[in-house]
Amino acid sequence: MDGLTINEAAETTGWSPRMLRYIESAGLIELPRTPKGYRIFGPGELQRLRTLRELLTRFDCALSDVAFAKRLASDAELRAAVDHWFAERPQRPAEVASDDWLTWEQRKHERLLATRPTPESMEPSVA
Repeated sequence: MDGLTINEAAETTGWSPRMLRYIESAGLIELPRTPKGYRIFGPGELQRLRTLRELLTRFDCALSDVAFAKRLASDAELRAAVDHWFAERPQRPAEVASDDWLTWEQRKHERLLATRPTPESMEPSVA
């Protein structure tokens, strides 16, 4: 197969090898592989990378935005949930007094944050 290695493609496009791997893992480009599994960047892939950079610049967005847009376009359940979230208007729970709503929401967020795993808690313990 004719094409560039990931390091050559990085040099040519200005994307780092790490970003090229991210772009592939996010499904923004599909890369052919050699029989040994190496990525090959041909003219079509280089064009996709160039037009991706143009898209990001033109619309002032990040790769993660484009990756999410791709996921949103292909995942009907996610799309429906996001549409519902945009359409939904905030409503104070009936059991919460109007002058206590802000405090109630703050406490709810604090409880949720307290249950979130920290990077330290996710590391394997050394015995």
